[in-house]
Amino acid sequence: MPVLRARNRALIPLLLLGIALVAIASLMLGAVPIPTARLVDAALGQGDPVVRAILLELRLPRTLVALMVGGMLGLAGAALQGYLRNPLAEPSVLGASNSAALGAVAAIYFGIGDYSPAVLPLLAILAALASLALLFVLAGRAEGPLALILAGIAVSTLAGAGISLALNLSPNPFAAMEIMAWLLGSIENRAMDHVWIALPCIVVGAALLLWDGRALDALSLGEDGARSLGVDLTRTRARLLLGVAIGVGGAVAVSGSVGFVGLIVPHLVRPLTDRSPSAVLLPSFLGGAVLLTGADILVRLIPTAGELKLGVVTAFLGVPVFLVHLLKERRLW
Repeated sequence: MPVLRARNRALIPLLLLGIALVAIASLMLGAVPIPTARLVDAALGQGDPVVRAILLELRLPRTLVALMVGGMLGLAGAALQGYLRNPLAEPSVLGASNSAALGAVAAIYFGIGDYSPAVLPLLAILAALASLALLFVLAGRAEGPLALILAGIAVSTLAGAGISLALNLSPNPFAAMEIMAWLLGSIENRAMDHVWIALPCIVVGAALLLWDGRALDALSLGEDGARSLGVDLTRTRARLLLGVAIGVGGAVAVSGSVGFVGLIVPHLVRPLTDRSPSAVLLPSFLGGAVLLTGADILVRLIPTAGELKLGVVTAFLGVPVFLVHLLKERRLW
């Protein structure tokens, strides 16, 4: 389990405060700003019914999805960076993101997503789990990170090729536009149904990843060192892969492809910890929730003819932050 070092006791409370602030801001801000007093009245079931509808049916589900998806992506990135001992690792390294995207694209391409709002997310989750099975087959019994990275690249490339094929063979321009819109990532028009679809996956995935904090610390000594400390590398890898596939699959299923969160957030919180993998896990979960919810607020506030896609904003936010921290921290990793 993750351990919070004594000198960083303020980190978790500050991140929790950040989550509370961005959540309140997400409920208040948008095309129709809601003042604090009217927000409280709506939460208590009083006041203008239109304001209550905006709050409970539009903004509350969107805020919850942003918090859950951001937290899961941040945690998955931190766990993979610790396990693979690679500062560039993120969920897409193992093909989980692309595979979940392929499942969703298949639902759009064949039109089966029109039968029920739950079909597209469920296919995305199933595709992520299928990629996990393929990853196990390709990586075999190898315990080192290199085989896993190579297998992940193969799975991610295969899923990317499937997405490209669907775009190339899309039956009409509208299907292609819908696929492209989903691939850019967005949590616009999300409902509580999406929250209930993603929540079990994210809870299970996060629990599996947080469970292996001590094992990730031991792996910083290498496979032989971790084995000498009693770490079962096979079970650790299975839990990590299963956690990434289930958690990221559930997250991507309701948000579309949102990049850079899993890559950037661990780099933002790592200097505030003792840099051990276990100490970065929980802060990365909380930091990811803050970052993605904040990015979604920007999506709504930036004046454009049409609402920007969330994946575009996270990319513009992530690249400069990543480059700055790369230049500052590359010798300290």
